[in-house]
Amino acid sequence: MASLKASSVATLLLLVLISLNSLEAQTPPVVPGLSYTFYRTTCPQLETIIRRQLQTVFNSDIGQAAGLLRLHFHDCFVQGCDGSVLLDGSASGPSEKSAIPNLTLRAQAFVIIENLRRLVHNACNRTVSCADITALAARDAVFLSGGPNYSIPLGRRDGLNFATTNVTLANLPPPFANTTTILNSLATKGFNPTDVVALSGGHTIGIAHCTSFESRLFPARDPTMDQTFFNNLRITCPVRNTTNTTFMDIRSPNVFDNRYYVDLMNRQGLFTSDQDLYTDSRTRGIVTSFAINQTLFYENFVNAMIKMSQLSVLTGTQGEIRANCSRRNANDLFILPGMENTDDEKVASY
Repeated sequence: MASLKASSVATLLLLVLISLNSLEAQTPPVVPGLSYTFYRTTCPQLETIIRRQLQTVFNSDIGQAAGLLRLHFHDCFVQGCDGSVLLDGSASGPSEKSAIPNLTLRAQAFVIIENLRRLVHNACNRTVSCADITALAARDAVFLSGGPNYSIPLGRRDGLNFATTNVTLANLPPPFANTTTILNSLATKGFNPTDVVALSGGHTIGIAHCTSFESRLFPARDPTMDQTFFNNLRITCPVRNTTNTTFMDIRSPNVFDNRYYVDLMNRQGLFTSDQDLYTDSRTRGIVTSFAINQTLFYENFVNAMIKMSQLSVLTGTQGEIRANCSRRNANDLFILPGMENTDDEKVASY
């Protein structure tokens, strides 16, 4: 028995060493049309405005950080980082917001983005896109909740149309998806297994609805779930279809750190898509490496986020710079240049 245990430990250490040697993060190239200095002359105070406002928001409710991070994910995975997830529905059909995966996006996240747009446009006129504001808000959500600080390329333009419900569903893997499904889906967007595991680390902050993982609780415990973890979840989610929620990361739910991966190693991942990353041999070593080395996780998360934030972006004269993040400029029939100068006190309250 002792020799078997020692063999298991040795195997785990070997997996970790192999993973560490293969996880050296490489900064993604910048997509043509984007730049790290895009607003240097047109809106030099952009990032200061956003960070200061979000600091105020998070001081009141740190839970909004996860909402903004998730909003950016759902924007970029569906037809690229073009702010299309922010658009309201129209006569042409229901918006991306109406698709099932987006119904649990925090309503306040959309309010926060629109408030940021007002502040930015008041200071710099209509020079910054809603897509860029969403990307910066996600970056600051990570940093202001304890994660790494990093720069992202800017210069995105806002899309003119939202994706159909079918396209939205096809590009947002569900929480009950296994590792094979997740890897295959994200491979089509240029992500490798390390990127996938790193991006999944965004679940270190935020909450989840019981309905998103109830298949692991009913009719019986998913055998890959820790028994005590299961018992506690059944208290929070006593029956199917409850509207209750729980923290994604039970160890440090409001801090952006590597504890999510520790959860997975202890069979305390919430979604199937989370826990299966540790069950699957292709990603188990990556999970273990991130669990024991937070710096390694941060480096790979940052690079995966920079890569994700440049998916199918619109640049140059493509798209537009929206005057209201929830609708196309073509719908602003009564808004003329110079009419967007609202005072700070008119910004919607939190």
